[in-house]
Amino acid sequence: MKQAFLKFEHWTTGFSMLVACLMLVIASTLGMFQIVTRFVLEQPAEWSEILIRLSLIWMVFMGIPMAFRQGAMVSVDVLYRWSPPRMRRLLDWLVCLAALALVAVIIWWGWDYSLRGRVQSMAGLESISMFWGYVAMPVGGMFCVIGLIGNLMDPQRNELETAQ
Repeated sequence: MKQAFLKFEHWTTGFSMLVACLMLVIASTLGMFQIVTRFVLEQPAEWSEILIRLSLIWMVFMGIPMAFRQGAMVSVDVLYRWSPPRMRRLLDWLVCLAALALVAVIIWWGWDYSLRGRVQSMAGLESISMFWGYVAMPVGGMFCVIGLIGNLMDPQRNELETAQ
């Protein structure tokens, strides 16, 4: 069961990272497009700025699950390094539970904002609902939950190894 979940987590975290990278490519491409249209052609495209913001929001919320999976979340490094193995496992659980509580709040309020934003349109892109901007929070949060549980089941301490 553990291996099946970790395989599922590996796939979902990889997918969320792929989406985050795609959003970075979209944001940077639109940024270059905006520079060309604004300063070279002197005909700015109003819609490009809001799409850049939207893609950056999605990039962040879809990239966070990989950080959680790698163990790069809030932790007390010194306390962790000085603790015996049993205490370290307790710290893992405490940090995971605190992160899950935060992610639960993000999912709850993100979904609430998404539903409220259905009737709003984006400035510059009146045909797109604000729902698509706000829904990045609960979607990214769901991927975070999977990454957090995966990190608890199979801890990775990449940030401790590279810390100064």
